[in-house]
Amino acid sequence: MFIVSLTYTAPLADIDANLVAHRAFLDRHFATGAFLASGPKQPRTGGVILATVADRATLERILDEDPFKRQDLAQYAVEEFDITRHHPALPALVRDRLLLKVGAEVPKTR
Repeated sequence: MFIVSLTYTAPLADIDANLVAHRAFLDRHFATGAFLASGPKQPRTGGVILATVADRATLERILDEDPFKRQDLAQYAVEEFDITRHHPALPALVRDRLLLKVGAEVPKTR
């Protein structure tokens, strides 16, 4: 498992101009299962990607496709870790957070 931390090196106007292409890049790799979660840092100084791929070299090849990297708009720091434990509620927490972001109603838990 990998945590990728992006730090913007360009003005937000340049980031915003490439955001649609960056999100298409993310979507492609969510579809393959390589990316599990992503989102902007708060404050908006970069972003984070949670990735699961075979090895670091594979991840580096994937990241080389990112428009932010190709346009030299961000620096990337990659950390590898092994998941040894997680909270059982993690899947529901992720779902609920996404629903709140889009203004949808979060299902009540029993």
